[in-house]
Amino acid sequence: MRLISTKSLREGMIIGRTIWNDSGTPLLQDGVKVSERIINRLQMLNIHYVYIEDRISQGIELVETIPPQVRHHAIKKIENSFKEIKQPNGKPGATYCLDEKSKQFVSIIDDLMNFILGSKEIVTVLSDAFIYDEYIYQHSLQVTIYSISIARKLGYNAEEIRQIGIGAMLHDVGKMLVPFEILNKPGKLTSEEFDEMKLHAKYGFDLLRNLHTISLLSAHCAFQHHERLDGSGYPRGLVDYEIHPYAKIIAVADVFDAVTSNRIYRGKMLPSQGMNIILEGSGTLYDKKVVEAFQKTIATYTNGTIVLLSDGRRGVVAKQNSENPSLPSLRIFEEDDQILKATYELNLALENVEIIKVELDYVITE
Repeated sequence: MRLISTKSLREGMIIGRTIWNDSGTPLLQDGVKVSERIINRLQMLNIHYVYIEDRISQGIELVETIPPQVRHHAIKKIENSFKEIKQPNGKPGATYCLDEKSKQFVSIIDDLMNFILGSKEIVTVLSDAFIYDEYIYQHSLQVTIYSISIARKLGYNAEEIRQIGIGAMLHDVGKMLVPFEILNKPGKLTSEEFDEMKLHAKYGFDLLRNLHTISLLSAHCAFQHHERLDGSGYPRGLVDYEIHPYAKIIAVADVFDAVTSNRIYRGKMLPSQGMNIILEGSGTLYDKKVVEAFQKTIATYTNGTIVLLSDGRRGVVAKQNSENPSLPSLRIFEEDDQILKATYELNLALENVEIIKVELDYVITE
């Protein structure tokens, strides 16, 4: 299967991967033939990319680090817990709710660790598997997955990774105390609104620091995940040596997921574009060692992505390279602007050629 932008979908194409709604019910089943109604529905739901099956991508599989149903179950647990913080049902408040739910968070982290630490594969970012009404819950899970993966690459032990994972999962919990109209404003925030939004880091720290079931280090992840090495971050303008190593990990994971996710005020970037954002800030905004570890643990070009090479050939990413994720193996399907009758494999790690462009709008005519 391969990835294609919804604006390039054509009637008669075959959906390659099921899309689910936030209740875990299939919204669009794999194997369905695309109609004009389906195209309009996908665009209305703000789904930018889908996977399709065709000749050139036949047999290319998606390797998912975390199975879709495990992801969905974890996100619903996060959602239910976060919503109770906002509406504590007459109980002593948000801190009480977090203490009540802490065992669930640890259980989710342990499940994720089992999948990530037990896999030799790099982490793959897959597009639009589930459609959720609210960004924050899926974001919390994604940041946790990335943070655990980075921590593993950096050599942290299991207990340290667990603390990092909990800090990552709860890094934005303070947003539950930010007014809804600010959190979900589609346009640019005013300076006053942005000042209120920035307080979510302190709100989160204040919630977490008083818990008996969550470490103070995990609480500091919420407090410091928007700090930057050069002192340009918030809420305290900390510089390099003042920022905890755990928070440096979560900072990278947080930004990457933010730019590669659909937001109210803008569309998502591709993983390769998101990685470029991180690389541009390496050493100034983000810790170099963290960025290097992240680069080695994330699939820059996911399986099924069409790319243009520096020599003019086009191919679809067929297999990941765990040693260097930026150099995957491709299935070449076009040379000299001609679609090949017989495709062939190309390992970028062994060739003097590079990817110059991702082309998910490219329409193949045979």
